[in-house]
Amino acid sequence: MSTQDLVPSPVGPVDVEQAEAALVERYPRLVRIAYLVLPPTLGRNRRVLTAHALVQRALPRRRVPGPAVPGARRPEDAVDPGYAYVRGEVLRQALVAGLPLRRWALPRRAQLPPLLPQVWGLRLFPRAGGADELALDQLLSRLSAPARAAYVLRGLERQGDAEVLRVLASVGAEDPESALAELAAVEHEPEGGPEAGLEGEAADERGAGPRLSGASLLESAEFDPCTLQARPGDLLRRRQHGRAALVGVVALLVCGALLGLPGDGWGRNGAAAPSYARNPAAEAALDPAKVKRVPPAVWPGAVRRDFSVWPARGELTGDTALLRRALAVWARPGGAVESSATPGTPVGPPMGPPQLLFAGRVDAARVVLFHDGLRIVRYAEPVEGTAGAGLDFARADAAEGPGAAAVVVTRAAGNVRYLTAPWVTGASVRDLLMPAKEPWRLGRDAHGVTDAVPSPALAEECARWNTLELTDDAGGRLLGDLGELLPARLLWGAPDAPVDATGREARAAWARTACQLTTVVGQGVRSVQAWRFARQTLPEGAGRATWVCTRAETWRGTGSRVLAQFLPPDRKAPAALASRAQDAPACGAREPRVLAGALWQAPGGGWYVLAAGGPDVASVEVKGGVTARAEGAVLAAKAGAGVRAEVSATLEDGRRMPALR
Repeated sequence: MSTQDLVPSPVGPVDVEQAEAALVERYPRLVRIAYLVLPPTLGRNRRVLTAHALVQRALPRRRVPGPAVPGARRPEDAVDPGYAYVRGEVLRQALVAGLPLRRWALPRRAQLPPLLPQVWGLRLFPRAGGADELALDQLLSRLSAPARAAYVLRGLERQGDAEVLRVLASVGAEDPESALAELAAVEHEPEGGPEAGLEGEAADERGAGPRLSGASLLESAEFDPCTLQARPGDLLRRRQHGRAALVGVVALLVCGALLGLPGDGWGRNGAAAPSYARNPAAEAALDPAKVKRVPPAVWPGAVRRDFSVWPARGELTGDTALLRRALAVWARPGGAVESSATPGTPVGPPMGPPQLLFAGRVDAARVVLFHDGLRIVRYAEPVEGTAGAGLDFARADAAEGPGAAAVVVTRAAGNVRYLTAPWVTGASVRDLLMPAKEPWRLGRDAHGVTDAVPSPALAEECARWNTLELTDDAGGRLLGDLGELLPARLLWGAPDAPVDATGREARAAWARTACQLTTVVGQGVRSVQAWRFARQTLPEGAGRATWVCTRAETWRGTGSRVLAQFLPPDRKAPAALASRAQDAPACGAREPRVLAGALWQAPGGGWYVLAAGGPDVASVEVKGGVTARAEGAVLAAKAGAGVRAEVSATLEDGRRMPALR
């Protein structure tokens, strides 16, 4: 099994309240997990306090989105999303706490003694256990931090090897397979050592891995950091440290008084102005009177159609107080401001007076949209008062034409409203899951703000996928809401010549692959392109299948995601995800080649390894659980259930190419 297939976290969308409820309800278990994973070299007193600190700061600051590419789950591996998230954060911090400190690197928060909780004058430690507990503690001290985490997940959490690998990969363990291998090596050592209490059994048919007889010991009071004993610390050393601290404070006060005298004491920073100095450039960027406003007559004669030619619209463009508040929050967002940014977007203040795109009342909120050449910035506050203000940032690098055709104005109750570009002549809504249904007209007000549309970006189920279809003098454009300020452009066709996904063939393919868009929600996606790279006649007369490659490009350039999907002959059946890749050039304009494979079961019950490549593939080969080779771009080889094989291809120019994984 490859950890690349396991990196996506199994956690679904998690609210702060849901995570808090899971933490409070299962607090003792979470603290026990942290205590067991932390390195024993910390000492029992510091391990106890650090374990409590890691759990207490494991809550998310805001709602956590769902998984990027959900992996397969067995029913017995299912856990509460809130508990799974908090447990993952606890494991992530515990693994960091076990890393050695480096001389020239700043220590991370988990590597420092906890600020809270703190106990002064006492040393706390769990109750002592017997010989078995001592042997288990000695074994844990020999293991690496990932191996300890794997042992706890298998023994205390009753997780199989597949789920252990998945959780370790999601919390940032460098090499989860090595952790399991290290654990297996200790389990199979000859009896008589401190690890003699661990007995391995053969893995069950589902691959759950060896079971540990030491698992019951993990529940003992020896490893319970919530049931503690107290003893005094070193009283003589405490008295000596107190005297030294008093002398140090006095010396620091004297030095500070001397350095603060007139002259070249501290406070001089070269050419920098004193703190809170009035800077003309910074003040100009925050002056509502200097905000750029483009007249409505500019865009028809402009060479480029981008955000720089959008006119300032909305009934509040002249509200100086609103603009001043929006600019001030942008430059100095307070702690109560709900802020978000797409990946790779700088969130600093404006570099100069920004351009005003919109200022008006929408859905019981006052909304302001700015553009500073690189970013779209949205400020929103309630109509009554300013409590609960929000600030959102999104990259808009070189957005032009369809990329600058719409901006999200508000999200409320699962609905979204867009502000459309001035050159848009018509707007409608099309459900990608119903390709034969005609789109319905979407109303817009005099400022270009659309009616509310149900958004699929944060929906719990993929029952419908509404997209925004815009019309201008160049034709139709299809845009999809992926939970960000800028909707992503949906395309169809070969990487070197994609077109907007408005045709019949494109709609038919997108209807079966649209639900996979949930894997790129919130990733700063600029466009998503789907391409049918192969057709394949299936064995046993099962019909003709289609292979589709979907590539999501981001505004920042990096972070692209490639999905290879298998479409069975049944046109109502959704696509099956065959393979995926992150930051890979495959299926793109620079590297249009693609190769994918999948294990498929025929209607008659037989199992086959299927593989398909692009037009320039000369032959396909499969090795591993089954060995076969076929001339051309497709292959179908008889195989057994659960077989794992490696697929590769030879291109027409003689080069070798591996399949996406």
